[in-house]
Amino acid sequence: MDGKSKMSNVSGAIFFILGLFFLRAAECRTPANGGTVKYSALSCRKHSALLTDFGAVGDGKTSNTKAFKAAIHHLSQNASEGGAQLIVPPGKWLTGSFNLTSHFTLFLHKDAVILATQDESEWPLVPALPSYGRGRDAPGGRFSSFIFGTNLTDVVITGNNGTIDGQGASWWKKFKAGQLNETRPYMIEIMYSNQIQISNITLVNSPSWFVHPTYSSNITIHGLTILAPIDSPNTDGINPDSCSQTRIEDCFIVSGDDCIAVKSGWDQYGIKVGIPTEHLVIRRLTCISPDSATIALGSEMSGGIRDVRAEDITALSTQSSVRIKTAQGRGGYVKDIFVRRMTLKTMKYVFWMTGSYGSHPDPGFDPKALPLIQNINYKQVEAENVTYSARLEGIPNDHFKGICISNVTITLTEKPKKLQWNCTDIAGVTSNVTPKACDLLPESKEVVDCPFPEDRLAIEDVKLVTCSTSLPFF
Repeated sequence: MDGKSKMSNVSGAIFFILGLFFLRAAECRTPANGGTVKYSALSCRKHSALLTDFGAVGDGKTSNTKAFKAAIHHLSQNASEGGAQLIVPPGKWLTGSFNLTSHFTLFLHKDAVILATQDESEWPLVPALPSYGRGRDAPGGRFSSFIFGTNLTDVVITGNNGTIDGQGASWWKKFKAGQLNETRPYMIEIMYSNQIQISNITLVNSPSWFVHPTYSSNITIHGLTILAPIDSPNTDGINPDSCSQTRIEDCFIVSGDDCIAVKSGWDQYGIKVGIPTEHLVIRRLTCISPDSATIALGSEMSGGIRDVRAEDITALSTQSSVRIKTAQGRGGYVKDIFVRRMTLKTMKYVFWMTGSYGSHPDPGFDPKALPLIQNINYKQVEAENVTYSARLEGIPNDHFKGICISNVTITLTEKPKKLQWNCTDIAGVTSNVTPKACDLLPESKEVVDCPFPEDRLAIEDVKLVTCSTSLPFF
């Protein structure tokens, strides 16, 4: 497919799906002239303030970095007295990077837009993540994420579909030109934290990754609309990284990279830190990403990835569905992966596993550190307009094993590749799969229904409460 046709197909899919999301968003909008809005959150807050109470100006030109910092510092004093929420009212609120606090809610009015400044002086530098050893873009440190927090408890970022705009175009241009000595900022990054909620907002044009919880637990992400140009570099949608008990639901993502990328550290640094991503649920995700995966496991997976449950996944004009990316030197593992009920339309690959994803932070990695890839399960997949059914490449003397694929129907493009299942160094079984899989994934003699866990994770039983906030007339 040429570039013009790809863009046409992607644009049509985006408009159709966005229409559905806007209908959903309209259901929770506040009255045009203010009033009371109800929303769901981990906790309701006893105290509340408007951003304008701290001198903020919503003209899209005036820097409000001091106002955001002053507001959050002031409200942090209420942490032990019922917590506090900061309401971002209608307007365009330009700001640099700012840090959150515990027992705190950042609430965006439906007509509020938080704009990330393009003034690099308002982006402080922070050290590289311990499990990466260096920045992802450059060997040095990294710019602080736009909305950042560390060692926090009970934090909510929500709204009635307000917008956070990372204004990432200038960062993408500098990155492509090799003009950055530090790693680009992420949009939202929460580190070493517990009880996190990010919901019901629109995120656009992040300089790099959009949502990056790391070294954290008990995370609820739902109702996000994430949008970036399909040629923007490294604009992953949601990247749970060395996290446990995470729930991602009802999100729509258009990205220049993986819609969801599950990670746990890079080579020797990830092995040393050793914090896996585990107990992750992904439901009702819609993804458009012509050059990347719907859900990627890796490639930075050296702390391990296990117990991932993905279901009711839709991908349109996307390169692949659930892709495993690893390499010699990664160590770690990807195991106990369960996927069911995928609907895929216009895909390059349905199934893709890569054992030669060879980017490394530095020459200090151990080439003998081999990853363990096992117990990978896919079932109930409907795919149409597909170029390749599968590309499954394990590692010599380190086979990917325990692969189970059942009840899959793949309809090919008008000009499909002759070799539909390209398999090396893998082992497993298939059942009721069309077209027929490769010899390394033989058809089971008995009907097989690949497993999907019946138990519930703790994060699935976390209940949100109904909160309300009074919004003034504007």
